[in-house]
Amino acid sequence: MATLRELKSRIGSVSSTEKTTSAMKMISSAKMRKATTQLQQLTPYRGMVQQVLGHLLMTDHEFDSPLTTEREVKHIDLVIFGSDDGLCGAYNINLFKQLLTVVGDLRKGKQPLDITIIPVGKKLTRAALKLKIEGVDVLSDHGLDTRSNSEVLNAFTEMLRNRFVSGTTDRVDVLYMRFISTSRQRFTREQLLPVSPAALSQEADRKAANRPCLFEPDANTLFNSVLPLHIRATIANVYTQNSASEQSARVMAMQTASDNAKELLDDLKLEYNKLRQQSITTELLDILGGQVER
Repeated sequence: MATLRELKSRIGSVSSTEKTTSAMKMISSAKMRKATTQLQQLTPYRGMVQQVLGHLLMTDHEFDSPLTTEREVKHIDLVIFGSDDGLCGAYNINLFKQLLTVVGDLRKGKQPLDITIIPVGKKLTRAALKLKIEGVDVLSDHGLDTRSNSEVLNAFTEMLRNRFVSGTTDRVDVLYMRFISTSRQRFTREQLLPVSPAALSQEADRKAANRPCLFEPDANTLFNSVLPLHIRATIANVYTQNSASEQSARVMAMQTASDNAKELLDDLKLEYNKLRQQSITTELLDILGGQVER
């Protein structure tokens, strides 16, 4: 049985842990709100880019861009976004499991695809580098992490574009957790390159009004100018979605840890009070026993 001193020490330790997890939850909540605010600010920009592309694609012009060129897929890049830090529950574990599922599906068939995994975040990078799968490589020296600024993010996007345009890869997919709410994130896989004009047209039909437009200098030049902005906005959206999802997962993990600490603290206090009451009762009985002997 634990002594009063041991229980008091454990109570102090658990109380300190509960305060720490509560503070970390508040910090993560603030970071999550910042990320969701950035998502809201990014939405009008993405909408405007898609609207311009929609107006272009609804015309009778012929468009030619290396970013929309579809070819036989023999090599695919999988860009997966995770976290640099831990304490976010099973966030990175779930992402890695989904990555393994995608890789397994792509490696099936008569002609398995060659795959390059491009992980963003130290946790996923460490896990990906341990993979020993035939036909699967890992590109980790790209310089992007979850704390990078917009310049690094743009350079990362340019690197992906160059890999596709140069023929190093035939397709680029992004894998990430889409932020839905504080308690809910959904694994999402999107094709980044080649850009599908049909998908852009369908998106534009939902968001843009169909009205006549004049294009200067010409529609194809404008299309090739705006399309890279669409790719950059898509990567920025995915990056921010991942940030919001990571912080929301950390909020829930810290909430669970804080609740468990409070429950354990209540149990320890109850045990401490029982042991303290027992000690007081024993001392009173000893005093009364001494008086009777006299």
